Amino acid sequence: MATITFAEVYPHYVRKVERKGRSVEELHQVIHWLTGYTEPDIQECIADRRNFAVFFAQANLHPNAHLITGSICGYRIEEIENPLTRQVRYLDKLVDELAKGKKMEKILR
Repeated sequence: MATITFAEVYPHYVRKVERKGRSVEELHQVIHWLTGYTEPDIQECIADRRNFAVFFAQANLHPNAHLITGSICGYRIEEIENPLTRQVRYLDKLVDELAKGKKMEKILR
Protein backbone atom coordinates (compact mmCIF):
# COMPACT_ATOMS: atom_id res chain seq x y z
CA MET A 1 0.00 0.00 0.00
CA ALA A 2 2.90 2.35 0.73
CA THR A 3 4.03 2.37 -2.90
CA ILE A 4 0.61 3.09 -4.43
CA THR A 5 0.45 6.71 -5.51
CA PHE A 6 -2.34 9.08 -4.62
CA ALA A 7 -2.44 10.00 -8.33
CA GLU A 8 -3.33 6.38 -9.20
CA VAL A 9 -6.27 6.26 -6.80
CA TYR A 10 -7.59 9.83 -7.06
CA PRO A 11 -9.37 9.36 -10.44
CA HIS A 12 -11.22 6.37 -8.98
CA TYR A 13 -12.37 8.52 -6.05
CA VAL A 14 -13.58 11.21 -8.46
CA ARG A 15 -15.47 8.71 -10.65
CA LYS A 16 -17.04 7.06 -7.63
CA VAL A 17 -18.41 10.27 -6.10
CA GLU A 18 -19.47 11.86 -9.40
CA ARG A 19 -21.27 8.68 -10.48
CA LYS A 20 -23.35 9.03 -7.29
CA GLY A 21 -24.13 12.71 -7.88
CA ARG A 22 -21.54 14.20 -5.53
CA SER A 23 -18.98 16.80 -6.56
CA VAL A 24 -15.19 16.98 -6.73
CA GLU A 25 -15.45 19.94 -4.35
CA GLU A 26 -17.12 17.69 -1.77
CA LEU A 27 -14.42 15.08 -2.32
CA HIS A 28 -11.76 17.73 -1.70
CA GLN A 29 -13.59 18.84 1.43
CA VAL A 30 -13.42 15.27 2.75
CA ILE A 31 -9.72 14.95 1.84
CA HIS A 32 -9.02 18.30 3.49
CA TRP A 33 -10.83 17.30 6.68
CA LEU A 34 -8.84 14.07 6.99
CA THR A 35 -5.41 15.26 5.86
CA GLY A 36 -5.35 19.04 6.04
CA TYR A 37 -4.47 19.19 2.33
CA THR A 38 -5.90 22.16 0.45
CA GLU A 39 -6.91 22.12 -3.23
CA PRO A 40 -3.39 23.20 -4.36
CA ASP A 41 -1.86 20.59 -2.03
CA ILE A 42 -4.03 17.87 -3.57
CA GLN A 43 -2.99 18.93 -7.08
CA GLU A 44 0.67 18.91 -5.97
CA CYS A 45 0.31 15.37 -4.57
CA ILE A 46 -1.10 14.26 -7.91
CA ALA A 47 1.58 16.04 -9.96
CA ASP A 48 4.39 14.71 -7.75
CA ARG A 49 2.94 11.19 -7.95
CA ARG A 50 3.30 11.06 -4.17
CA ASN A 51 2.91 7.55 -2.79
CA PHE A 52 0.59 6.93 0.15
CA ALA A 53 3.50 6.59 2.58
CA VAL A 54 4.66 10.14 1.80
CA PHE A 55 1.10 11.42 1.33
CA PHE A 56 0.12 10.48 4.88
CA ALA A 57 3.54 11.24 6.42
CA GLN A 58 3.15 14.86 5.24
CA ALA A 59 -0.53 15.10 6.16
CA ASN A 60 -1.92 16.61 9.35
CA LEU A 61 -4.35 13.83 10.21
CA HIS A 62 -7.53 15.15 11.81
CA PRO A 63 -7.66 14.46 15.56
CA ASN A 64 -11.06 12.77 15.12
CA ALA A 65 -9.84 10.38 12.41
CA HIS A 66 -9.90 7.57 14.98
CA LEU A 67 -13.70 7.96 15.06
CA ILE A 68 -13.89 6.55 11.52
CA THR A 69 -15.05 3.00 12.02
CA GLY A 70 -16.78 0.29 10.08
CA SER A 71 -15.84 -2.16 7.36
CA ILE A 72 -13.97 -1.47 4.18
CA CYS A 73 -12.87 -4.24 1.81
CA GLY A 74 -14.00 -6.79 4.40
CA TYR A 75 -11.84 -5.42 7.22
CA ARG A 76 -12.90 -3.49 10.30
CA ILE A 77 -10.98 -0.20 10.12
CA GLU A 78 -10.55 0.00 13.87
CA GLU A 79 -8.85 -3.44 13.89
CA ILE A 80 -6.23 -2.63 11.23
CA GLU A 81 -2.87 -2.62 13.00
CA ASN A 82 -0.65 -1.08 10.32
CA PRO A 83 -1.00 2.72 10.73
CA LEU A 84 -0.55 3.51 7.02
CA THR A 85 -3.08 0.90 5.93
CA ARG A 86 -5.54 2.24 8.53
CA GLN A 87 -5.04 5.81 7.26
CA VAL A 88 -5.62 4.79 3.63
CA ARG A 89 -8.75 2.95 4.72
CA TYR A 90 -9.93 6.05 6.61
CA LEU A 91 -9.83 7.90 3.30
CA ASP A 92 -11.52 5.04 1.46
CA LYS A 93 -14.29 4.94 4.07
CA LEU A 94 -14.91 8.70 3.86
CA VAL A 95 -15.11 8.51 0.06
CA ASP A 96 -17.54 5.58 0.34
CA GLU A 97 -19.73 7.52 2.78
CA LEU A 98 -19.72 10.53 0.44
CA ALA A 99 -20.67 8.35 -2.53
CA LYS A 100 -23.45 6.70 -0.53
CA GLY A 101 -25.07 10.09 0.02
CA LYS A 102 -24.27 10.56 3.68
CA LYS A 103 -24.62 14.14 4.89
CA MET A 104 -21.35 16.03 5.13
CA GLU A 105 -21.93 16.75 8.84
CA LYS A 106 -21.96 12.99 9.49
CA ILE A 107 -18.92 12.30 7.32
CA LEU A 108 -16.84 15.02 8.95
CA ARG A 109 -17.07 13.69 12.45
